[in-house]
Amino acid sequence: MTGRPQNDLLRKLGVQDFELLAPHLQSVELAASHILHHAGDDVAAVHFPCGPTFVSFAVPVEDDREVESLLVGREGAIGISAGRGPSLAYSRIVVKVGGTLARLPLRALEQAQQRSTGLQELFVRYAACQFAQLLQTAACNAAHSIEQRAAKWIIAAREHIGGDEIPLTHEQLAGMLGVSRSYASRVIQTFKARRILATRRGAILILDAAALESSACACNGTVKRHFREVLGRAASAG
Repeated sequence: MTGRPQNDLLRKLGVQDFELLAPHLQSVELAASHILHHAGDDVAAVHFPCGPTFVSFAVPVEDDREVESLLVGREGAIGISAGRGPSLAYSRIVVKVGGTLARLPLRALEQAQQRSTGLQELFVRYAACQFAQLLQTAACNAAHSIEQRAAKWIIAAREHIGGDEIPLTHEQLAGMLGVSRSYASRVIQTFKARRILATRRGAILILDAAALESSACACNGTVKRHFREVLGRAASAG
């Protein structure tokens, strides 16, 4: 890759630490619905979504259904291992909004971390943040209404994309919420009746972002504050 990718983790690195990774970074263009990993796959590379690109983690449950438990965009990475060497994907990991990702062999990251404690600290802290995000999602699914969770997911998608047109179908929203498509459609109709959302083929349009925010639970904000606090303390070589 030439230049610094549009990924917050990579942009947080100091010059020396980024130079340890730069020769191994590869820019890849992936379309929406591209599957990075199926559950059980070896994960031998780290992917850093860039710009508006974001990826979702879909966890299998009974009846051949999946529930999306995590969205990762330019704020983070996919494939950070808790230990050394390739790990196994627990969920299906799929590109939700296509675009550019920076790919880094996991082995190259491990070798760079051996040369830089700052680099090692940053990714350990990020892994801890991602775990906290998963915990918050589990609590959210147990405590909050479908309407609150739908608003939360749409807001999260808006933040990743940076615009008010979300390329999200009713069926995809249903997968995020772990409900039937008809239930997700009823939730969308409720927001449309309140003039908060509109729809067009394959997309949801946000008409009133403030009202959507007030309809959502506070989980997104809680996670973002945790990211700022934990990653803000990470040191990286200048």
